Amino acid sequence: MTMALLSPDGRELLDRLAGERVGPDRALELAQALRGRYPPDLVAAALTQQELRVAALAKFSRAEEMLFTRGGLEQASSEITSAHAAARYPADGLVANLCCGIGGNLIALGSRCPVLAVDLDPVSLAFARHNATVYGAADRLATVRADVRDLPLSGVHAAFIDPARRAGGRRLPAGRSEPPLGWCLDLAGRVAAVGIKAAPGLPRELVPAGWEAEFVAVGRDLKEALLWSPALATAATRATVLPSGDTLAAGPGAGRAGADARDMAPADDVPIAEPGAFLFDPSPAVTRAGLVEDLARLLGAWKIDPAIAFLSDDREHRSPFARTLRVLESAPWHERDFARRLRELGIGAADIRRRGLAGDVPQIHRRLRLRGPGRATLVLTRVSGRPWGLICTDPTDSA
Repeated sequence: MTMALLSPDGRELLDRLAGERVGPDRALELAQALRGRYPPDLVAAALTQQELRVAALAKFSRAEEMLFTRGGLEQASSEITSAHAAARYPADGLVANLCCGIGGNLIALGSRCPVLAVDLDPVSLAFARHNATVYGAADRLATVRADVRDLPLSGVHAAFIDPARRAGGRRLPAGRSEPPLGWCLDLAGRVAAVGIKAAPGLPRELVPAGWEAEFVAVGRDLKEALLWSPALATAATRATVLPSGDTLAAGPGAGRAGADARDMAPADDVPIAEPGAFLFDPSPAVTRAGLVEDLARLLGAWKIDPAIAFLSDDREHRSPFARTLRVLESAPWHERDFARRLRELGIGAADIRRRGLAGDVPQIHRRLRLRGPGRATLVLTRVSGRPWGLICTDPTDSA
């Protein structure tokens, strides 16, 4: 019945549900009102679809016109990340979008170059074509229902694959996908220019020599890893941070401001010292890419511990690669001393960040007994191997 959403009745029903927030009570009310005019299975499919459309607004500015499967939405790249990936490809060659799903990456690729979209699931493939049409990206689109492992790639200039991390409605174990990563990497022996979307937790040691591993974050959230074959690679490892928030509403690629942490010049080993006036918490993209030391060199900062991904300096720096915090208090960690100091500063709300130091955060929060109008970030970590605490605020805030 899902495919029936593409029928005239299905489209009409979805139009009637536009703008609805389908919670349990409202879904029951709508189902009772609509079942006299539409088949019950179609009503159920449309209500599910409207629920998915609302959830998809976090990824797609035109979600309320699109069609989704639940698993397809979960795995789909957002407008901003898919536009970033599509920019790697030349505009004049045919790109095979393998395992295209509901078309997150297909939309961005189709807005740039001719695309052959391939997926084994007929519902996903139909929804992908619909979604590309919504974005005006279907003019140079061809679709093929096939297992990508059986597909000849003659005439294809480049490929992008997002292998399935779910099978039979269930998530595959961590590190597994269909097709497996090894098969995806071997694509470069058939088509030189290959991009692979992988889970952000991908171990870097699985990336072959000559390939680029790019870790992509939106704001402070690590979203995905992208592997680029030697024909598309421009660095060994890359950390890219894309903006979040209102820029999404402008459509694919709007407001992109990624930057490459590998543009940092080599320098001497990064020094290690106690925290200074400012603390820098690297983006998870930087951490996963193994570029914390490179970021330290770029900022002229130091590390506070050999094994901890915090940087510090006495000067304020603003960077897309790190959150900047002003240090109000820095000392060896003693819970009672910090509880007293937090109360002296009038801190009534604290975001506790624990890295490299054991402890139950909710219990620590209760024992601190905070009170006052101020807000702060309490960092529990290690400095040169010693348990350490820092009371911090955003540079624009005051305690």
